[in-house]
Amino acid sequence: MDWQGWLRRWDAQQEGYVPEREARFTAMFDVLEALLPPEFVALDLACGPGSISQRLLARFPGARAIAVDMDPVMLAVGAGALGDAGGRLRWVEADLSEPDWPAELGETRVDAVLSSTALHWLWPDDLARVYRDLAALLPPGGVVLNADHLAYGAESPTVAGLSDRALDAQWTDEAFAARGLETAEQWWASFEREPEAGPLMARRAERYAGKRRQDTPPDLAAHVAALRAAGFAEVETVWQVLSDRVLLAVR
Repeated sequence: MDWQGWLRRWDAQQEGYVPEREARFTAMFDVLEALLPPEFVALDLACGPGSISQRLLARFPGARAIAVDMDPVMLAVGAGALGDAGGRLRWVEADLSEPDWPAELGETRVDAVLSSTALHWLWPDDLARVYRDLAALLPPGGVVLNADHLAYGAESPTVAGLSDRALDAQWTDEAFAARGLETAEQWWASFEREPEAGPLMARRAERYAGKRRQDTPPDLAAHVAALRAAGFAEVETVWQVLSDRVLLAVR
């Protein structure tokens, strides 16, 4: 399998959904550089194929990363393309919707938690519990950085409408085709046609059996409230393009 090729294609199609993806990665890393020492341990939460870990380890030579996801395909692509980065990167298969997921980490403390375009999959009760789990893993001064589309609340209908219209136009199949990009559906369909993909796809189907995606994920206010309830002292947006944000929480 051309794992590096599949990772490049993954990154390319993700930029179709988040054109400012690299800018928000940079914003996250700028926070880490300002707040953490040169050597730290980062948790790449719901890591996919490790796009955060790859960039983080390149920018911070003294850092280690634990990349966690429940999707065996994503973990296979990431591990195949990136390996263990000279012992600095470890891959963990764990389901955040299961209460015992922290036991799979092999770590009792991390200095930072980063996630990108992933936590919207979690239902509100699971999200609140995961934030409590993260608070227990982090020391005082540790940080959570969540980059995602975090919707405006009902008190901002005009701005919410602007954001929704921009996303609707950006995410159509026609918009992807005009930019010469694969959609996520096209990426998965292509991967499934790989001769060696069968066992991985079968295992993925088992892992996702019974999972439901919520129609309306928790909005910005819900994330802020859950983080504060989990014990984070400061919770603020540190980068933003309409509803695409980087939310910082300081333990």
